[in-house]
Amino acid sequence: MRSALRLLSLVLLTALAPSVRAQTASAGKPIRVAIVGLVHGHVSGTLNGFVTNPNPNVQLVAIEEPDTALTKKYVDRFHLESIPTYSDLETMLNKEKPDAILMYIRNSEHPKVAIAAAKHHVSSIMEKPMAISVPEALAMRKAAQQYNVHILTNYDTSYFPSNNAAIAMAQDGKLGTLHKMVFYAGHAGPLHSAPEFVAWLTDPEQNGAGALYDFGCYGADLVTFMLKGQMPISVTAVAQTDNEKNYPKVDDDATIIIRYPKFQAVLLPSWEWSFSSTRKDLELFGEEGQVKTVGHEDVSVQLKGDKTATQSAAPAVNPNRDSSLDYLVAVLRNQVDDHWLPGSLDTNMVAVQIMDAARESVKTGKTVELKPLP
Repeated sequence: MRSALRLLSLVLLTALAPSVRAQTASAGKPIRVAIVGLVHGHVSGTLNGFVTNPNPNVQLVAIEEPDTALTKKYVDRFHLESIPTYSDLETMLNKEKPDAILMYIRNSEHPKVAIAAAKHHVSSIMEKPMAISVPEALAMRKAAQQYNVHILTNYDTSYFPSNNAAIAMAQDGKLGTLHKMVFYAGHAGPLHSAPEFVAWLTDPEQNGAGALYDFGCYGADLVTFMLKGQMPISVTAVAQTDNEKNYPKVDDDATIIIRYPKFQAVLLPSWEWSFSSTRKDLELFGEEGQVKTVGHEDVSVQLKGDKTATQSAAPAVNPNRDSSLDYLVAVLRNQVDDHWLPGSLDTNMVAVQIMDAARESVKTGKTVELKPLP
């Protein structure tokens, strides 16, 4: 057990220490951001953060949402009367000229909004997944390259100390040759959420699917991050609807198997678990040991030769990667190498391919082979 603890501490101190570049970067002016859309439930946490725990590196300059009644609801709730509000994206972009937008819209709207912002030379970060089809992802990548902007994706799992600790051990070879990853992601279903959120989450055209897309994309993102963009050989998936009354149009439980050479990732997204709190737990198995995350903060490690596993708290994540806003600021200020981080465009191009293939596998009942995008 002591060997596991010593090894974990050494790996994490090395892998998670802030880079010199981040430490020496100048503070600069705050990044001016606008919130686009209020129909995604995660917007509440972001707005609350602006009010109760403002980030000194970020300034909220506008809110854009076509539904003016919904805008009033959030303005009143969080006392944001001093923030300009708009019901039209182009008008807001032309008048406020933000550095970046934070998107809380339907998944199906991500490409349209990200591309519109790019044309104004405005970067964007959106709630996962980046896109719900490969053609949409390709269009977004083209816009990012053409207008020299960042198009980022926010997964809260990117900032869990436990996930970063487990993956650091794997990337440093401390578990030996990896053979399997298992990722559990889900809860008892979204029906407790705001009605404007549930309405599109349970629509396959707007969400991409049901639980398959809502929670499957977390694991697709993390395995791509861990393997630094390695393309899978194939994806096999099954999905079903256990609760047809609540989810008549979409799946509520799924299993995705992502095959690599001598390695598999198994993703278990669900809306049919017995507890309302969200579970997002990672397990990695290698020839020399295994590591399991325990909630957001802890990891359980058992190396070859250890009789039992040892649980301990994972160190804090690098400060420029411990929240979506800090990550956005670090990318826009060139304080972080964003090539294969969980929120990067490169990582999410592969993650979108995995999820598109998973949906196709469910539809056809066949394994879908993957090839790198041009």
